[in-house]
Amino acid sequence: MSFLARLFGTKPDPREEWRVLWHRTVAEARDPDWYRMCGVADSIEGRYDMITLVLTLVMLRLEDEGGQGPATARLTELFVDDMEGQMREAGIGDPTVGKKINALMESMNGRIGAYREGLRSDPKVLIDAVRRNVTMAQPDEAEALVQRMAALHARLARTNLDQLKAGEIAA
Repeated sequence: MSFLARLFGTKPDPREEWRVLWHRTVAEARDPDWYRMCGVADSIEGRYDMITLVLTLVMLRLEDEGGQGPATARLTELFVDDMEGQMREAGIGDPTVGKKINALMESMNGRIGAYREGLRSDPKVLIDAVRRNVTMAQPDEAEALVQRMAALHARLARTNLDQLKAGEIAA
């Protein structure tokens, strides 16, 4: 959708149908148990790591559905908008924001690949990926984080696309 179409409201923003899922993704990443029981650092870095971890799992679920490239693109756009807003609130200026967003996207892409590989192979690969990519307050809790991550991945697999789009995740 072009900038002018969004600015003047001539067409609905295609991201809006995915905003509920984005908010659910962030809410899941903020669940205190990730930090209390799985050793993730309750810091800006740890929270970013958890948002990217949960978003990665959601994107992998959409990938498994097939034909959901536009959905993952919309979620990525919502992620970028949110991160950009957070940076601006933190006082990061225009020249730096673009560079930082590019770095975040490179990091996100690397995590998607690492988590995809880890979820589809030996759990030790996923533990190593988590140790490399998640800021841990308790590094010895990486196994607990991977167990909870795998459980969320399984719950997402049991969630149909309409439920997911509505921000619901199977129990």
